[in-house]
Amino acid sequence: MASQKNPGRPRAFDEEKALDAAMHVFWRKGYEGASLSDLTRAMGINRPSLYAAFGDKEALFRKALARYAEGPNAFFLEALAAPTARAAAEQLLLGAAAMLGNPRNPRGCLGVQSALVCGDTSEPIRRELTTFRKNAEKKIRQRFQRAQTEGDLPAAADPRDLAAYIATVVRGLAVDAASGASRESLRRVAQTAMRAWPG
Repeated sequence: MASQKNPGRPRAFDEEKALDAAMHVFWRKGYEGASLSDLTRAMGINRPSLYAAFGDKEALFRKALARYAEGPNAFFLEALAAPTARAAAEQLLLGAAAMLGNPRNPRGCLGVQSALVCGDTSEPIRRELTTFRKNAEKKIRQRFQRAQTEGDLPAAADPRDLAAYIATVVRGLAVDAASGASRESLRRVAQTAMRAWPG
C-alpha cells in the first residue's frame, strides 16, 4: 500500500501577524528602505521561512499592499458606498485624514511612501504602485459618473476632474502626515477641500 504524501510540518508562526508586521515595515520605510533583515526581524521569522511562506521581497510587498487595502485603507471602499457623491468625497477625505493621522499607524501612506524613491531594480514596484493609485482614482471617477447619471451631481461638473482633485488632496494629506502633521490639521485641510465641491 502506497504511503500518503506528507503534507509537511505546519508553520510555526502566524502568517497573518507576520504579514501585518511586514506591512508596517514597508509602510514606515518604503519598499527600497525595508531590508530583508528589517522584515524578518519584525515578522519574527528567518529568511527561509519568509521565502517559503511569502516568496521574495517583491511578492511579500504585493501581499502587504493588498493587506493595506483591506485593512487600514478599507475606509476607501466604504466611502464610495455613501449615498451621495458629496458624502462619498467627504468620507474619502475625512477617512484619509483619520487613518493618516492615527498615531498607531506609521506616518503617511503605504501607496505613496513606497513609490517616492525607487531605483531601476524596483521599477516593477513603482509600476505596481502607480497602478494602485490610478485604480483608486478610477473608482472615484466611476462613483462620480454614476452620481451624475442619477442626477446627484450637477451636469456641469466633470467627474474626471473631481476624481483627480480628491485623489490629489488625499496624496497631499499623505505627504503632510509623513512630515508630522497632526490628525486635526489633516482634518481641517479635508474640510477646507470640500468647500470647492460643486453645487
